[in-house]
Amino acid sequence: HGSILLQSSKSISHRTTTPISSMKVALSALSLLFATAATSIAATTPRLPNLAANTVNRASRSIAFVNRPAISSRRQHQHMMSSSNSNISTPEQKQTLLSCPSISLRDGTPHPSIGFGTYKVGFIPASASSAVAASSASSSSSEPQRTAEECVRDALEVGYRFLECAEFYGNEAEVGKAIQGSGVGREELFICSKVWTTTIEKGEDAIRARLDKTLADLGTDYVDLYLVHWPVPNHHVDAYKTLEKLQSEGKIRNVGVSNYAVEDCQELLDAGCSPPAVNQIEINPFLYRKQTIEYFQGQGVVLQSYRSLRDGKAMDHPTLVEMGKAHHKSPAQILGRWCVQHGFVYMPKSVKMERMVENGEVFDFELSGEEMAELDGLTTPETLTAFEGLYRKCVNRDTTKDGTMDGVKMDITIG
Repeated sequence: HGSILLQSSKSISHRTTTPISSMKVALSALSLLFATAATSIAATTPRLPNLAANTVNRASRSIAFVNRPAISSRRQHQHMMSSSNSNISTPEQKQTLLSCPSISLRDGTPHPSIGFGTYKVGFIPASASSAVAASSASSSSSEPQRTAEECVRDALEVGYRFLECAEFYGNEAEVGKAIQGSGVGREELFICSKVWTTTIEKGEDAIRARLDKTLADLGTDYVDLYLVHWPVPNHHVDAYKTLEKLQSEGKIRNVGVSNYAVEDCQELLDAGCSPPAVNQIEINPFLYRKQTIEYFQGQGVVLQSYRSLRDGKAMDHPTLVEMGKAHHKSPAQILGRWCVQHGFVYMPKSVKMERMVENGEVFDFELSGEEMAELDGLTTPETLTAFEGLYRKCVNRDTTKDGTMDGVKMDITIG
């Protein structure tokens, strides 16, 4: 067979002058050699009846690969993800999310009790935690990173209908692409966004322009809920009043706040503002600020929980692990169930479709009163002190007062 290969190569080489063509010829000839050899083996080895056919198929694929453009590793990854994801969510699991319970806002609007958070999905804001950014950067070398469009598309596919967005997240245009390509009607969605500190500081015109940009990026003419992202000192009350105006103009269905302490909300009410529909704050068993939560619930304010899963940093906690075993659930599902059972809006996030499905499976079991109380007790004085420090740091974050305590409330309710 070697003489046949040599003669074939010589006769063809006179017609080929480019390196690429030579490579194609060589690979084709090698494939022919392997196929012929395999045929001979198959003929003399009855125990391996499929070897020749398998080798020929592989040889044919090798020839075809030489003649088609190379596919990027990212496109290969996306294709594999798309193929494997098609069977991740069952119709029953999707229906559970589509028919999830809702919580009534002040005006009677039904707010889904679970939603998909888009923070750090496909994009990490410049002023996000440097530790998290470094961690994400290091992981990017080991596996392709997914875009927000891909992740939100998957979230919609598995049944999420509440999308939690924000100016600060830097990915609303990608979210909008996912919505437009999903086939899900606008009336089926509940979309929340937030205005960032820099825009809040600049005043009404900037806030109006920012909302218009958000609506354009998301491909809609209204949002169901729009929040003041942080109570920026000396500016958040005026920003809230601007949102109330935009609500009357039909661009916002409900107005809310985020990261507000009791004292921040009281400042709004003292200024004649209507009570917010929602306060979005960090809530999980490791930061359960019962006094603050009871205040807002007493005002008729629905609480959205971010960091519901504590960024995955508590999944090996013994209490969660043991409860998970008892209920045949994962630690993440225990955290999610705790959130839902307390009546908070649960907002998990993940870039992996299988985790999106897992995070949503919190409506088919119940924690006992004793288990809820045990989880409630995981908050420590140290975590409350850390929260207070973060609050003081973030209310002026990215503004002209960043890094200062200018206007910051130094005595807030932290529990």
